[in-house]
Amino acid sequence: MFKFLVAGAFLAVSSMSWSAVSVQSTYALVVDDETGQVLLDKNSGAAAPIASVTKLLTVMVVLDAGQDPDEILRVERADVDGRERIRTCLPVGSALSRQTMLRLALMASDNHAAAALARNYPDGMAAFDAAMTLKITELELRSTTIEEPTGLSPRNQASAEDLVRILKAASAYPQIAEYSTQAEHSVAVKGRLRSFHNTNGLVGQPGWDILLSKTGTTAAAGRCLVMRLQSAGRTVLVVLMGAAAKGARALDALNVQRWLAGDEPIERPARLSHRTRLRPHA
Repeated sequence: MFKFLVAGAFLAVSSMSWSAVSVQSTYALVVDDETGQVLLDKNSGAAAPIASVTKLLTVMVVLDAGQDPDEILRVERADVDGRERIRTCLPVGSALSRQTMLRLALMASDNHAAAALARNYPDGMAAFDAAMTLKITELELRSTTIEEPTGLSPRNQASAEDLVRILKAASAYPQIAEYSTQAEHSVAVKGRLRSFHNTNGLVGQPGWDILLSKTGTTAAAGRCLVMRLQSAGRTVLVVLMGAAAKGARALDALNVQRWLAGDEPIERPARLSHRTRLRPHA
């Protein structure tokens, strides 16, 4: 079982040892955002499916195109993936602004929103795919492959090391920081007001200062979570991938935060509140 690996200099300012704390995620990486110091590392170089964490790259590529944020986009049949087994609040025929689609793709992890954004990229999907390939090269992502914009494909893969680079790049986009850390948002969909909630149940909770966030869950990827997190005066980039048990990624995130604050870890997920358990469809 993996244990936290902590630099000696950091242990000197901590009130207790973390050598006995287990991480349930299969892959994990925590990096100091300012210094680049690796604080936690578990299988960080291995590529694995990333599910809806894909949408961070999708949104970056879309924003780079500089299209009109107020242009109305419509969800079409082409945006429905045959592999999809989750409920969406954006049925075919939904018409929303590009800005709202971006918000829902990040905050609510809506697959139809992400697909519609990619399909409406200048010159279409082929151009979007080319721009995605260019983005991967630009960010020097050595273990990243993106087949489609939503994350439903198990061939959408990256290493935790690459996801830290993606988090770092995404933090330069104010829209991504804003949309991904909004707890809820209401919008009219086909004439009916619908409320959307952040798929990261930690967003908006007391004691959490989350600067950027994205979740992802599929059968192939397990439960994934990436965050830019501020705690105890320190900003860190957190990548958790491949958690199998329900609530495991939230427990790992909670223990990272507690570690930064010098608090004792929580060993069992049973005490996490309903709000803390991340939504299984994200």
